[in-house]
This record gives sequence, structure tokens and C-alpha cells, in this order.
Amino acid sequence: MSCGSKAFLLLLAGFAAGPAAAEFAVCNQTFDVVNVSVGRFEDDDFVTRGWWTVGPNQCANVIREPLDARYIYVFAKDVFGKQILDGATPLCISAKRFVIRGREDCLIRGHLPARFIEVDTQLTERWTVFLAPASD
Repeated sequence: MSCGSKAFLLLLAGFAAGPAAAEFAVCNQTFDVVNVSVGRFEDDDFVTRGWWTVGPNQCANVIREPLDARYIYVFAKDVFGKQILDGATPLCISAKRFVIRGREDCLIRGHLPARFIEVDTQLTERWTVFLAPASD
């Protein structure tokens, strides 16, 4: 996965855990601060939420309740606004903190379109996504 002069690699890991530890986390193993948004299917529609700022070598628990959706969608950009993951699923984001219901007509509704990566959590209770620099 490559965007511009920087390349990023997405690593995924699932963990079985008790209900108290159920979560979806994003860990940043790069040298840059990243901003993260997540989306999932809730109550018959897609919902996206953002932003979580994740520093280098830090993690953010972006979903704290039990994972009830098999697929979680992740979008990440650097602090300059440059997209660092190249996904295929179109969802809506906003420039400031947001919760957006629906994935259609982003611009008409005053939001920005973004391409999220799809993460298959395999219906585990806990999942972690690692953002890491790609090795050349």
C-alpha cells in the first residue's frame, strides 16, 4: 500500500478475550502521528466516527463495546491530511470530530468522501490493527 512518498503497511491481529476486554484498537507503529476514523454497519446503515489521534508507538481503543459487526472499516491520514491507507470502501468523513450515518451522497450532505479499508474481525471479541511503515 503506497501513498505518495511514504508507504504504510497494515498488519492485523485478532485476540479472543473476555467480554470486559472487548474492543477494536488501532496501533501506530510508524514515526508519524496519524488520525483515524472507523466505520461499521449499525442498525441497517453504515456509521462512521472520527477522529482519534494516535501518536507513534501508541494505540487507541476506537471501539470499546463488544464487537457486534464482523467487518470494521478503517481510514487513516497523517497530520497534514494525506491519506495513508488505500481502501476500497467508500464512506463519509468530516474535517472535525464526527458521527455520520449513511454512506451515500457525502458531498451533498456536507461531508467528505473517503475510501476505507475493510477489516474482517472474524467475529472475535477483540481486534487490533497495526499501522507500520512498509519495508522496501
